[in-house]
Amino acid sequence: MIREVGPRDGLQNEQQVFPPDTRAELVRRLAATGLKRIEAASFVNPERMPQMAGAEEVVAALDGEGDVVYSGLVLNERGYERLCETGLGEVSFALAATESFSQRNAGASVEESAAAAERIVARATGDGIRASLTISVAFGCPFEGRVDPSRVVEIAERLSGLEPVEIVLADTIGVATPTEVRRLLERVKGLGVPVGGHFHNTRNTGYANAYAALEAGAALLDASVGGLGGCPFAPRATGNIATEDLVYLLEGEGVETGIDLDALIAISRWLEELLGKELEGYLYRVGVS
Repeated sequence: MIREVGPRDGLQNEQQVFPPDTRAELVRRLAATGLKRIEAASFVNPERMPQMAGAEEVVAALDGEGDVVYSGLVLNERGYERLCETGLGEVSFALAATESFSQRNAGASVEESAAAAERIVARATGDGIRASLTISVAFGCPFEGRVDPSRVVEIAERLSGLEPVEIVLADTIGVATPTEVRRLLERVKGLGVPVGGHFHNTRNTGYANAYAALEAGAALLDASVGGLGGCPFAPRATGNIATEDLVYLLEGEGVETGIDLDALIAISRWLEELLGKELEGYLYRVGVS
């Protein structure tokens, strides 16, 4: 399964702020390509993240019918309450593997974020909302350097008891290599919970890492149309792996995705016009053949 994160993780790192109706149009276009999971919005403080303001308006403009699962990112219970009011079917909660990044990104300690995850998943279960959990900076932190894999496994073990849809390991600053990805994913997968991967291509290892995760049994791979993305709280972090580039790789290796590659490329070209700059993805510039 590929989860499209462009409308959230992609646009949050752009200087240009798109209004909710444009972001909703992006989500609708992505859904039309055959993508089945799309992170549509982020319910965070708009003063800290103006690019994500108006999340409720984005969701209200979507067609909730069909088999696409739309999700929203939250960092705390206030964010969850906002999401719950929109009727979204999935909540994505992120917590960091390091104290420094946790404080800068969420304004909370790792322990406080883990406790919040427990409360939010419990509430989501009662509300009939799916819960996906992400451990950010799982391989390296911009402030603390390399992250001990055992620390990530310790956090994942605590989260696995909540029985989320999956636990996603995020290489937020793009420092991981395939062997590291394979080893950590296998350890977390051994906890008995589906595991996903979220990779940035900062050091040009993102696609190799995604394929290594697939070989290790990943149930989910995050990607962002056009390679948009990055984290405002992680210095020098660049874009996510591009959805169309990932689909090209997977289908070339015989993995069926059910996604219209030409339609994805068209969306990246549309975004390039809106943003007025070349995107970080590769395939949309040269085409499939």
